[in-house]
Amino acid sequence: MKIAINGRPFTKQSIDFIYKLFKTLSNKNNELFIHSDFSKFLQKELNFHPPVSSEFNSYKDLDSDFNFMFSIGGDGTFLESVDLVRNLNIPIVGINSGRLGFLSNIAKEDTVNAIKKLMKGDYEIEERTLLSLETDNDLFGINNKALNEVTITKKDTSSMITIKAYVDGEYLNSYWTDGLIISTPTGSTGYSLSVGGPIVMPGTKNFIISPIAPHNLTVRPMVIPDDKEIVLKVEGREDSFLATLDFRSKVFDKSIELRIKKADYTIKTVKFPDASFFGTIRNKLMWGLDRRN
Repeated sequence: MKIAINGRPFTKQSIDFIYKLFKTLSNKNNELFIHSDFSKFLQKELNFHPPVSSEFNSYKDLDSDFNFMFSIGGDGTFLESVDLVRNLNIPIVGINSGRLGFLSNIAKEDTVNAIKKLMKGDYEIEERTLLSLETDNDLFGINNKALNEVTITKKDTSSMITIKAYVDGEYLNSYWTDGLIISTPTGSTGYSLSVGGPIVMPGTKNFIISPIAPHNLTVRPMVIPDDKEIVLKVEGREDSFLATLDFRSKVFDKSIELRIKKADYTIKTVKFPDASFFGTIRNKLMWGLDRRN
């Protein structure tokens, strides 16, 4: 198998986990490639030289021949791995070396078993919808996709901004607010959840429109079908605002119209038979636990 590995720096307490991961992956049937930044961290900070065939730096160094992308870190690392994979259809394996991970949902102690299941073919591929943001000035260029959310916020003012929203050409609302989040089902457990948005199961073919601190408390998050196009026009006291695609941000001026719709490709993630969305939610959000005990 041809495997790419991406990761972020972590504490030295996790070094045994890294040893086991590379030892399990290193066999004559696997060809390993590691992101150059992660390789430098392992060598410089942990004095560990990973047994790999080569290094890669960006999306341009990968191709569709790769069988898997291993993402080692939290959900932020997973989103960076999505940016590396893009439309190459490389399934992503999310290993959580951090604290809370909905996307990186394989615990460190389960890594060896997860790899063994991969080698046996004991897994499923789950497809995740992406958002696409289009503007007349190509604000994000060709890298205009987001797995979690598109967020529009104010930039240099404490005053609220007004965001006019249209769905398939029909006027929806003028949001007087600090910002607006357009989320996928995957992103429903992220920023959208923190502002009161609903949890939506992956694969339900929806988008969530969630206002950030709206002036009118009757303005609530809204779920719409993902075959709709959302158009946003922003007004405010300032001339520029901030648009964010997952972890990437750009400044835009008030003349720019933002068009958001479903991307023309999906991201593939690896799902094991003993893992479930409901189980992940219960575990990560500690549902059913009595904190008094």
